This record gives sequence, structure tokens and C-alpha cells, in this order.
Amino acid sequence: MFFQVRLFLLLALFGYSFKTAAQSPLGTWTVIDDETGKETIQIEIYEQNGRQYGRVSKLIKSPNHVCVKCPGYRKNQHILNMVVIENMQLEDGVWQGGQLLHTHQGKWYNAKYWLEEGDPNTLVLRGYWGPLYRTQRWHRVR
Repeated sequence: MFFQVRLFLLLALFGYSFKTAAQSPLGTWTVIDDETGKETIQIEIYEQNGRQYGRVSKLIKSPNHVCVKCPGYRKNQHILNMVVIENMQLEDGVWQGGQLLHTHQGKWYNAKYWLEEGDPNTLVLRGYWGPLYRTQRWHRVR
């Protein structure tokens, strides 16, 4: 017991982080519609080459829905498995610097996200355009 306490204090002194894997945004998240309050989609956040990305892993209502308004090669493509979050980098405890695709509008927004303080099962995601922004809270599936 004495050894464990000393080790804990020593690691804390040198700035060791005691965060667990559950405190990472990696995983699958449920998105709730702001207007209806119902689950609409699930997004899987994954890491590739030190950056995070998010792809649609589940569509609740219509799994064959296509992105009619999406720009570029995503236009008229299935939304299921589509990458809708790109190039997020960790800076000062917040994943930012990337973009979020709003598939209903067909527009890309700057984005950042972080875990809710004290709740590793809630992801706070903010999409913004200039000084305007919209914030959602996503809930961890797994």
C-alpha cells in the first residue's frame, strides 16, 4: 500500500496522465436530433496517422440514404460509412483543426470536440462558421 501511494505521488509529480482508454473520444457515438430529441445516426471516431476521423456507422431511419447535397465525390453517395469528420488534431486537450460535414446541408464546417468534464461518455462537438457555432452532445455507444 505504501509503495502504491508513493508511486502515485511520484507519477503525479512528473505530470503523468491517469486517463484511461474510456476517456478517449475513439469509439462509437449516438447523435440525437436537436428538434425531435430522437437518435438519428451513429458516428464511429477512429484514429489514422495521428489524426481523428469520423464515419457514419449506422443510420437509424433509412440505411440506404444518399447525400444529395454533398459536394464533390460524396454527391449522391450512400451516407452509411461516409467519412464526415476529417483531420482532427489534439491541441490543448481539444480535438480541433479539422472539418465536419453536415450531410443534410451538404456543407463543411470547422469543428472541434472534447469529452464532457467528468463524463467520458458524453462528447461535446462544436461546428462553426466564422463567429457562429452550434454545439451538440453525443453519447457513447461503445
